[in-house]
Amino acid sequence: MQVFINALNGIMRVGLDFAFIWATKMAIDVATGAVTSPKHLLGIEYMPTLRGAAICLICIMALQLTLGFAGRWIAALLGVVAQNRMQCYIFERLLRSEWYGREHRHSGDVLNRLITDSNTVVSVVTDTLPQMLAVLVRLLCAFFFLFSMDARLAVGVTVIIPVFILLSRLYVNRMRAITREVRQTDSRVQATLQESIQHRLVLKTLERVPMLLATLRSLQATLREQVKRRTLFSSTSNLVLNMGFGGAYLFTFLWSVHSLASGVITFGMMTAFIQLCGQIQGPFRDLTRFIPAVIGSFTAAERLMELEDVPVEEDGEPVRFEQGAGIRFNDVSFKYKDGSRNILRDVAFDFPIGSCTAVLGETGAGKTTMLRLILALLKPNSGKVEMYDLKHSHEVSALTRCNIVYVPQGNTLFSGSLRWNLRMGCPEATDEEMWHALDMACADFVKNMPAGLDTELGEGGAGLSEGQAQRIAIARALLRKGSILLLDEATSALDTSTEQRLIQNIISTQRSASAPITIIFITHRPTIVDYCSQVITLARQ
Repeated sequence: MQVFINALNGIMRVGLDFAFIWATKMAIDVATGAVTSPKHLLGIEYMPTLRGAAICLICIMALQLTLGFAGRWIAALLGVVAQNRMQCYIFERLLRSEWYGREHRHSGDVLNRLITDSNTVVSVVTDTLPQMLAVLVRLLCAFFFLFSMDARLAVGVTVIIPVFILLSRLYVNRMRAITREVRQTDSRVQATLQESIQHRLVLKTLERVPMLLATLRSLQATLREQVKRRTLFSSTSNLVLNMGFGGAYLFTFLWSVHSLASGVITFGMMTAFIQLCGQIQGPFRDLTRFIPAVIGSFTAAERLMELEDVPVEEDGEPVRFEQGAGIRFNDVSFKYKDGSRNILRDVAFDFPIGSCTAVLGETGAGKTTMLRLILALLKPNSGKVEMYDLKHSHEVSALTRCNIVYVPQGNTLFSGSLRWNLRMGCPEATDEEMWHALDMACADFVKNMPAGLDTELGEGGAGLSEGQAQRIAIARALLRKGSILLLDEATSALDTSTEQRLIQNIISTQRSASAPITIIFITHRPTIVDYCSQVITLARQ
């Protein structure tokens, strides 16, 4: 819709520009006495007057101002809407895309593409392309208008077109390569800034701030040289074209002066010639401005399409196991795409409905990978992981994830209120349910906070200790309804007594639930083993 409105607005403004040229010519011819007989416009005969020409010019200018204001308003209002839609589309696709365990692109690069590249594409599609259409209409109208007045002059002014097309092809190919280099370096700068801010505490304690500053300055120097090279190339190209435009304008002026001196044309016609020459050259000047934007949009579109190359997870009706569920590994083997060894090999194990299992093993043995296979974040290279109840079984996928309550390693809290973080587990949770979950997670400290559930947390749960953040994350998970509870080193930051109370609460919840709950602990803590009905120990392959 915005593309159509912007294109229509541009074409109407072109029409008004030529109407202004016609009205100016008519006013000058009337003033100089060159008009001595009635004229015809759209089949209507009229006698031009200076007053009528002045009124016409005023009306045209008023319409030009109105359309200009409307165009800016539309661009500002609808442009934001279009940018938001593009960002939401790419963002949703990123969140719903398959996850391979090891990201190939830095999050700073992804954010750069999501924000800068998407805005570049939307701006060109909704604004630049309609302007280019209006420019083409302006060029054709100016040529035929001038051709109707003086065919030889029209042809002489437009001889630059073939030269322009030839230079444009050379310009586009070179500019596209330089622009891609600039965008890639810009992404690396953003990635460095993001990581440095995120890990500034590490930089301070390791005393490596100067090293990161040197890295940033080196990237910025590379970016500066690339931008300098792009600007020099663009400026040189524009200089060559402007020399051609200047020559065409000089040719038009001298031709008009000669024709006026010879009595071939009126002074009004000479004024129209010069204005029409500008109307012909103007589109070419605009195209020299549009081409870098279009080239940038091609590069941005390519970078966005690279994000879309990752397939989206299976979509459909969730597969729910309301009366409890178990997990079964059938000869499962898995190796990361860029890995040299099997993380899991021919694993066959059953996590029965309502069981409590501890998964042990040294670092790198595949404990967390096993959970990711259960969550269907990863797919086995061979074998199959199934979720089942007493009547049915289903290979795990994004559709079976609704049955799982997952507490990952580390601090996984978001900035915002504590209430908002808890409702990530269950958006409909009441205050009573949230307080109960906090009690079960041994997060009694929240009761002593002045704002309680409305306590504001900083990025990554800033304001809480690691142990407190871990207990809030567990409370958030307990609010989610599911028949399988996965805890990946979920008590690593807790002291022994708090850990024991927490596990006892989780076990009591399992026993009192209306439907059996299957619990899987990924742990290094031997104390957890005492609460489990079975243990699986993974060995590093």
